[in-house]
Amino acid sequence: MSDMKSDASVTVIGDLVGSRRSADRAAVHARFARAVADVNAEFAPLVPLRIGVGDEFQGIFASLGSAIAATLRLRLALLPEVDVRQGIGWGQVQVLAEEPRVEDGPGWWAARSAIEAVEGYERKAALRAVRTAYVAADDEPGPDAATINAALMTRDQVVSGLSERSLSVLGGLLGGRQQQEVADELGISPSAVSQRIRADGLGVLLAADELLRGGVA
Repeated sequence: MSDMKSDASVTVIGDLVGSRRSADRAAVHARFARAVADVNAEFAPLVPLRIGVGDEFQGIFASLGSAIAATLRLRLALLPEVDVRQGIGWGQVQVLAEEPRVEDGPGWWAARSAIEAVEGYERKAALRAVRTAYVAADDEPGPDAATINAALMTRDQVVSGLSERSLSVLGGLLGGRQQQEVADELGISPSAVSQRIRADGLGVLLAADELLRGGVA
């Protein structure tokens, strides 16, 4: 059994919503696998995201900012056909076994509690758009949960209200492409891209993501 990590890390646990109702489960899984691979390539998590049974996934990130940014990209990669619920946990993680990898500890259970919080949101009409939650382990003084969850709720509400075209614009811009490149890919004018950035709140999401990538602890 490995020793407990001396420092808190950020665990992300999630699962797909509605994937079992898809007429083409193989296509959904392939898209899911590509999204996970892309996030791993972009963020280089301490423990790469990996897909388990029942469309669940988990991984460990070095910072809360990178974990939050990664959860947005995963969701955008799957919408609008499939959505995803995601729990972010702050705390120490213990590795019980390497092959297959099995994790435990306060950070892992905090992420599981966050998933349960999202499931609770789904039962409330006013909060059904919220797909991400954050919980810090009781014995780990992490970033303030109320502040982080308020930001996650607002972000998820904006994303849930976006059209398929706006989701594509946001995904392209977060992927590092310029407005002209996104316009060419989608077959629309650059001015239409600019209008969506202003009118649909994409500019705020992009600015928030830049702050997160700048290094939230």
